[in-house]
Amino acid sequence: MAQGTVFVVGAGPAGLFAARKIAAAGYEVVVFNRDIKPGGLAEYGIYPQKFHMKAGLRKQFFKFLEMPNLHYFGNVPVGQNAPLAISELQHWNPMAVVFSVGAQGTKKLGLPGEESKGLYSAKDFVFNYNQLPPFTSMDFSVGRRVAIIGMGNVMVDIARWLLQDMPGQKPEEVTVIARRGPFEVKFDEKEFDHIEMHLDRQVMQDELRRVEERIRACDQDISKVPDTSFPWLKRPPSRPAEGRLTFRFLSSPSAVIPDAQGRITRLTAIENLLLRKGDTTVSKFTDQTTDLDFDTLIYAIGDVVDPTLGLPYEKGSYITNPDPSGAERAAYEVFDSQTGKVLEGQFVVGWARKASDGLVGKARFDAEQGCNHVLKYLAEAPQKTAPTASEIAHELARKSLRFIDKEAVRLLARAEEAQAKAHNLPAFKFSTNEEMLAAIERERAASAPRQAPVGDTEAA
Repeated sequence: MAQGTVFVVGAGPAGLFAARKIAAAGYEVVVFNRDIKPGGLAEYGIYPQKFHMKAGLRKQFFKFLEMPNLHYFGNVPVGQNAPLAISELQHWNPMAVVFSVGAQGTKKLGLPGEESKGLYSAKDFVFNYNQLPPFTSMDFSVGRRVAIIGMGNVMVDIARWLLQDMPGQKPEEVTVIARRGPFEVKFDEKEFDHIEMHLDRQVMQDELRRVEERIRACDQDISKVPDTSFPWLKRPPSRPAEGRLTFRFLSSPSAVIPDAQGRITRLTAIENLLLRKGDTTVSKFTDQTTDLDFDTLIYAIGDVVDPTLGLPYEKGSYITNPDPSGAERAAYEVFDSQTGKVLEGQFVVGWARKASDGLVGKARFDAEQGCNHVLKYLAEAPQKTAPTASEIAHELARKSLRFIDKEAVRLLARAEEAQAKAHNLPAFKFSTNEEMLAAIERERAASAPRQAPVGDTEAA
């Protein structure tokens, strides 16, 4: 069996698949996770109503946690402004550190007025309705007219939540703002099927006529849209539905105009041209603008990594080894551009390596590919002696960190399953860390062996 300890920072799909692969090779693996629950985007990014998918992934991840040499510390954020810094991890002398923290930064467009109320990143909005603390307790209020920037599957999920599943008053209209045209959609047809009944067919036809001339200039035939990217235009809605979905193509936001209370009231959009560039298309600004009435704006334009983690950072990404002689391994090695050297034994996988790239399956593939290189590195690296999991637990306790171990994860799952059963729900989540910690303690107390009272000979 191999010897040595590897730290994995982040317990989303990439982190958990990475941890399993390294543990299966015989190393001690210690996982540090910001959240109490493992799972990352598999737990807090997949649409809430996809119960079977989430349950299947959760079952798979729980099986990973059963590995005796895989140790879990949840509720332990790592970063420059966090209770545990990367330098402290290195002080514990692991053979390697694999960062699988996802893309936790916020991507914006730098618009005038972008600090207005009612503007949200898609990631944060999704975390809110998927009940990830502390986002669950934050204000993500929406109004009557919502704009979503972007045409991918995340946009579809958000529109579905707004128009169908959001509790309380739902928006009257959701408008998708797209810098290119109807042939450049990025969402999957099967995903859009969930919201096609909200698509206003007449408004969509009007919008296609509005951009027809600019589309034709790029050798695209607007009459083929129903046969390609929007087959729903050829048939009526599958059922009546309140709240309508519209699109505005060839438009790029340029400014946010707030009202007297500081909340967005209008969005200024630039009209774009569509140009052919090789096998793809690009948009080009014109000097024409239009003011559109919205009281909520959500960015679904991808994500960037968190610059406060403490890894070398540039243009929304952690810096990896640019040396082509390193072949595939270089793409996973953390690189310090100031010293021009690889950070020995530090690797990034999943969205931490390439933000917003693919879903769970791609995160798994990237993590396992990256760990092939990690294992080769470990095979050649000198042996190091790191603290045991129990010693790390002691150090975390000294910092007054209320960490969550594997047993506590199982107790929390049991508590949430009991709540779901009691309320006849397909699934249940506690919305705050405090509720989760309290539920764990209740389950722990309930499962503790009953102590016989002094003198109770029968019980004894």
